[in-house]
Amino acid sequence: MTSHRLKTALDATLHQTVHRHGGAPGVVAMATDRTGNFYEGAAGTRELGLDRPMATDSVFAIFSTTKAITGTCVMQLVEEGKISLTDPAGAYVPEIDELQVLDGFDADGRPRTRAPRRRITVNDLMLHTSGLGYEFFSEDDLKYRAALNIPTVVSGSFESIRTVLLHEPGAAWTYGANIDWLGRIVEQQRGKRLGEVMKERVFEPLGMQDIGFGMSESMKPRRVTIHDRAADGRLTPLPELVLPEPPPMDMGGHGLYATVGEYMKFIRMVLNDGAGPHGRVLKADTVQRMAQDGLAAMDLSVGGWRTSVPALSNTGEFLPGTDKGWSYTFMTNRERAPTGRPANSLMWAGLANSFFWIDRESGIGGYWATQILPFQDCASYPGFVAFETAVYHHR
Repeated sequence: MTSHRLKTALDATLHQTVHRHGGAPGVVAMATDRTGNFYEGAAGTRELGLDRPMATDSVFAIFSTTKAITGTCVMQLVEEGKISLTDPAGAYVPEIDELQVLDGFDADGRPRTRAPRRRITVNDLMLHTSGLGYEFFSEDDLKYRAALNIPTVVSGSFESIRTVLLHEPGAAWTYGANIDWLGRIVEQQRGKRLGEVMKERVFEPLGMQDIGFGMSESMKPRRVTIHDRAADGRLTPLPELVLPEPPPMDMGGHGLYATVGEYMKFIRMVLNDGAGPHGRVLKADTVQRMAQDGLAAMDLSVGGWRTSVPALSNTGEFLPGTDKGWSYTFMTNRERAPTGRPANSLMWAGLANSFFWIDRESGIGGYWATQILPFQDCASYPGFVAFETAVYHHR
């Protein structure tokens, strides 16, 4: 049961995020315990200038919050003994062994590359230690793509992830197109598209319907428009900005559309050690393994990011000053967060300013969804932090 005090505080957070000067056009936010959602809220509009009120069943491009679901499909293969995390990824997707390490650029802008000292492993991809980056977080990746005419990852094509390694495998944590390669491994092992695998092995056991690579006919009328925030703070709706439909490749790193309510079912699965209402998705010890920081033993940590495409992302960091690691496939805070989130909790985010956290210790989690570019928006991200803080303060 949601207390009146908690509901009032959370409703006020959504209202303030939308109605403050320069606020978000609209937001949907939910919080859950192990048994069900104890808060569901919506505020604002799905598109500025139109009479389309935001609702709890509105459909969002969830971008990188796709990653944890792909990671779940990978860990199912590990459970079944079909693959091992220590295996070379090239044993399943040979094209990954063709990737070279960037060694700089010639005076004319042509990249210099060399072979990596060792092969990329499945574990490297799970932990973002392969050396793969994203063009909007790396000037070098952006420059390499331009030199070789490699398309953006948002194109949803296999060509878009056949880019360059920014460092040796295992040498650093670099956020990038790792999980898209893992999606290819899942497809190679299962013999079908990633979306079909997710439907059979994640969505159906959890009762998730309004989710997929591409939108069902019933989802399309509920889609939230992505908005662009200019440098002066002005918001412009971009109704034509959608992921490729149908997608040429099911992008395990960023390709899903979903309602917030459907994602909450996935969060509850993690809180419940892999169990869902219609069957088990993962073994309990697998979920425990997925929640472990994999970078600590490598003496690595997760820091902030610098934008190389300001239209897509601001420069920023989650929980600055807090030591952070990475698990399979979530960021984990190594110490208690200022919001009240305990140490060793899980979180991640999507490019159009959606954010979630999963606190297995307290048995609660939440998801905050808007559709604004660039990432780490000046209204949406503080709203998420205030939302999470209110959950811990008033619960």
